[in-house]
Amino acid sequence: MKHNANDSDTVKNRKKQTVAKGQTASSLRMERVSKRCRKLLLAGFMMAPLFPAMAQNTGQAATKSEAVSIETLEQEIRHIEQAQAALQQDLLAVRQQLLAKKQQQSTIASAGDQKKPSETAPSNTTMLANNAVIPPANKVNEATADTHLATADKNTPALTAVTPDSTATASTNVGNNTALASSAAPNKSNLADNNKSLDLVMDPFQNQSDQYGMANLGNIPSTSSNTSTDQAKSDAAFASNVGGDIAQIREGDNGAVELFKHTDVPTEAIIARHARDIISMTANNGVGPHPRETAGAQLAGALGDHGVFNLGPMTFILGGFIDASGLVSNRHIASGTFNSWKSMPFKNNPDYHTANTEASARYTRLSLLMRGTVSQHSTISGFVETDFGAGGSTTNPYESSSYIIRLRQAYLAYDDSRYNFHVLGGQAWSLLTPNRVGITPRQESVAETAEASILAGQTWARQWQVRVAKDWFNHRFWAALSIENPATMYDTTGFTNNSGRVVMPNGSTTTITSNGVGLTQPSAYSAEVSPDIIGKLAWDPAWGHYEIVGIMRMPHDRVTTAEGVGHNNTVLTGGGGGSMVLPLIPKKVELRLAGLVGKGIGHYGAALLPDATLDADGRPVPLWSMQATAGIMGHVTPRLDLYGYYGIQEAGRSYFSENGVAYGYGNPLYNNSGCNTELSTACVGSTKRISEATIGGWWRFLKGHYGTVQAGVQLAYSTREAWRGTGGSPTTHMSELFLSLRYLPFQ
Repeated sequence: MKHNANDSDTVKNRKKQTVAKGQTASSLRMERVSKRCRKLLLAGFMMAPLFPAMAQNTGQAATKSEAVSIETLEQEIRHIEQAQAALQQDLLAVRQQLLAKKQQQSTIASAGDQKKPSETAPSNTTMLANNAVIPPANKVNEATADTHLATADKNTPALTAVTPDSTATASTNVGNNTALASSAAPNKSNLADNNKSLDLVMDPFQNQSDQYGMANLGNIPSTSSNTSTDQAKSDAAFASNVGGDIAQIREGDNGAVELFKHTDVPTEAIIARHARDIISMTANNGVGPHPRETAGAQLAGALGDHGVFNLGPMTFILGGFIDASGLVSNRHIASGTFNSWKSMPFKNNPDYHTANTEASARYTRLSLLMRGTVSQHSTISGFVETDFGAGGSTTNPYESSSYIIRLRQAYLAYDDSRYNFHVLGGQAWSLLTPNRVGITPRQESVAETAEASILAGQTWARQWQVRVAKDWFNHRFWAALSIENPATMYDTTGFTNNSGRVVMPNGSTTTITSNGVGLTQPSAYSAEVSPDIIGKLAWDPAWGHYEIVGIMRMPHDRVTTAEGVGHNNTVLTGGGGGSMVLPLIPKKVELRLAGLVGKGIGHYGAALLPDATLDADGRPVPLWSMQATAGIMGHVTPRLDLYGYYGIQEAGRSYFSENGVAYGYGNPLYNNSGCNTELSTACVGSTKRISEATIGGWWRFLKGHYGTVQAGVQLAYSTREAWRGTGGSPTTHMSELFLSLRYLPFQ
């Protein structure tokens, strides 16, 4: 029996050596395959930029090839190795289980009658593909199975990327990996279908942190064979080696692995099932596109990642939210959460002494983007956005509170990725509105407040326009020109104004506006001879977003003498300014600065101060205007945003007096003596300056497959100052508390 035992030991040792040699040989073969794959993939990436251009011009192809740097190619190799490692970890785990099982069965058979066969199904083992069993000592594979279960529970269609293990080797046997996932989660039959598409999850916070403009893969389960502590150290070491740059990799419709360009960052953070789901690309500037669930994204026109679906060649993306908001104020201004700062009452008005509480759901918003592919390099899209902020002739707060739907945005956009050429036509945010990345729709940078009027001093408008934009140097430098719908807001204090026909001191009549007719409400529409012309330059270096902007306008009116002879007047005016967004702490704290100064541009500020008045002959006189904002936005946690802003807007004055009567805007002869006496009418109070200081925050307290539910709170203190007249320069102020509750089903 002793002799037989020695023979049994000898057999076991030989089998162990054979297994070890087999593992070593297999490891070497797989390593050779890995090297070959890397060489072929590297050659493919190096040659890919040449093929389109070779059909046109050999010189152009050489130029494009030189544009790809060595660092970029090395980076892409690391990305591919990461994808290989993700598959190899699971594959090696299954092979180790199979070898362990075979070794266990061989040991049992050779022992014969020396030992009693051990339990074939331990209580703590986990069944895998091909009836493989994990030995109790192999805790790594249990963690792998748990990871797949967690992945299936979350239904996260993301490609799993892990730190390459030192023992990992390349293999083309992906089928074993799929079998492992499906068998480890037998009750999650939809996991296999999700793994087929390997959908790309884009996170704009992660997009802005990488060195080469690549987007990182976030919230991915790990299948590494290390323990949790070792895994954390290994991940940290790998991230430090590659600078945190992990490519966004996914399997295309034809099964091919696709990577985005090394300098590109998607402007829309959606779950992309197809390449056409990406709206446009911009450079990585450390700021990045709006995180879609933030108030800034919602204000600009966010699209949802839960509302993406495809019908044939078309992609449809839903957006919007249900809003329940209200305010409490120490002054009574019947404008709801849309502030009307120039209506803040002075002490002569009883509304100054009356508090106000008001709430509604009128700013509930719905949006839809429709996008189609024109060619391999060009797309066309249409975007429409509405809310219920308008008030009809029968709207009242006493019974049904029936506010009516209104148009916020509706435009079409054409984008050409070969020539980086962009065209937009329709109603959208004005080109004067600051951006946060490039010059692209739905990436406007405005104060993320709860009040619907945004912030005093904020430059913005939503109006008809035709815009042409072009970008260079891997999307880092942008230029755009836009012609936009003109409108001039006149102040006719001191004059007699009969529905846009102003009686002048010399007896003539100046026509400045006409009331809307037909399908248009009877509001005042100014006479205009030319659209507003706006130009903008934007720069996105590695840190921050910077832009300069200019506008040219031509206010226009007609003067008719008492004898019935008339003539037209046109005045050339405009202004300029700029803005910047600085990532003080990347992904955490942003400093935002913006300003615009000029003449005849008052209505582009949120406070809606006048653009122009009239001189003694009836000609338009553009008023000097200044509007500026400064603020800090802090992303404290992924679910909590805090902010603080200050905004200011000023209007100049222009006036004349004739026969003892004061005319114009801000005339020092205007009577302000009764502004502090209740019910007094002796208070002209031409607004000189409006300012607002505010703090607030947004808390996304529920977030999941059902969407996002968030609450917002804002405290605001506003001041209105008037130009000095007889009796002084009156001042008033107002304190407000805004509350908002929103449900974002598509984000």
